[in-house]
Amino acid sequence: MALKVKRVYEPPAPEDGVRVLVDRLWPRGLSKEKARIDWWAKELAPSDALRRFFAHDPQRYAEFLRRYRKELEGNPDLERLKALSREKTVTLLFGAREERYNNARALLEILGQEP
Repeated sequence: MALKVKRVYEPPAPEDGVRVLVDRLWPRGLSKEKARIDWWAKELAPSDALRRFFAHDPQRYAEFLRRYRKELEGNPDLERLKALSREKTVTLLFGAREERYNNARALLEILGQEP
């Protein structure tokens, strides 16, 4: 099917398909009912150390992507996500204000999709 990326604060839509939050921290000020998350994939989020290193700095994105890819090696949740996206539309959700340089878009790239 398809993988998409969307900010978690945007309203849920039927075309989102399965909504997967790929942040380690729950989005500030957002209730679980309003977010309508199907899977909170904390284990697919970058480690706290990597998240702090990156800090959504475009200059660090390439290095962030390299390190993030390494962190995800052998992660069973990554295989689960790949399988799910072959069956259904999956929307990767993120909480950052930065629309282009964030871990959901990086995950999309790691999975071989264009951001």
